[in-house]
Amino acid sequence: MSKYPISKDYGIFRFFRPPVFAPVFPVAAKFLSAPSFLFKDDELDVTEKKVKSYDGYELTVYLISPKGIKEPCPCLVNYHGGGFVFEGAFHHYRLAMLYAKRAGCRVIYVKYRLGPRYEFPVPMEDCYAVLRWAYENAEALGIDRDNLAVGGDSAGGTLSAAVCLMNRDRGGEIPVRFQLLVYPFLDMRNNSASARKYTDTPMWNSVLSAKIKPMLMPDGEVNLSYISPVESESLSDLPPAYIETAEFDCLHDDGILYADLLKKEGTEVELFQTKGTMHGYDIALKAPITVRAVKKRTDYMKKSFALRTENK
Repeated sequence: MSKYPISKDYGIFRFFRPPVFAPVFPVAAKFLSAPSFLFKDDELDVTEKKVKSYDGYELTVYLISPKGIKEPCPCLVNYHGGGFVFEGAFHHYRLAMLYAKRAGCRVIYVKYRLGPRYEFPVPMEDCYAVLRWAYENAEALGIDRDNLAVGGDSAGGTLSAAVCLMNRDRGGEIPVRFQLLVYPFLDMRNNSASARKYTDTPMWNSVLSAKIKPMLMPDGEVNLSYISPVESESLSDLPPAYIETAEFDCLHDDGILYADLLKKEGTEVELFQTKGTMHGYDIALKAPITVRAVKKRTDYMKKSFALRTENK
């Protein structure tokens, strides 16, 4: 029996804890390659692309598009979760496919480099490089360069927020429409009330967060804003945000704090606090709470993209 009143719709995931040990990561990666179903959906066109990162490394991305979509179209650059050390799981691909179909946009699914082999800020630089690639090659990709957004879950939420900060700090050339942050990891201090309380929750907990940090922190200086956005000296001039939290999650307070800080800067924020959920709950895509949450995300995407289109 689960210690926490997590909805029974989440089945065995109410008891799962990922093995966060360095020897596990390369083994897990072999089982987390792009699934065949990504290329077999009758409603989607999917193409693999190569994108050079800041240091010349070739990243793999998947351009996911609804068939017959009118060009140029909106685009979400999507960063998967996985604690910065795991490849995206099958449900991450499923979600990217749902976003494309339901929001009527292209989705760029990014396979950024992972720790512990690659420390910060490599994942952030990879993710920023893909956003810039999408912007600079918008015409060839059939993308509306003024209708770009970023989004991700957990570690992907960190990366989405970091990319927005990097874009601002580097001149703000790319007009990022919004940031879609799903149970994001935004406070590397790991000492919030929810972090202190949820040390043994399934799917993720603050003990696992503490294990991850030393694997990813380099010896040299890193811009704290990009690894722990709530600690940024300034959160001004950032895109609107959709923020979603899970109830029994050590990262619950990260999302709340970030929402409050953005609001203080006058940034528009839509906050959705799910109940009866644990971190990573959308791994169970058919659970009623997940269905509702995914609808809220795609409704937000459609609304936000439409607003940009109407204001052009």
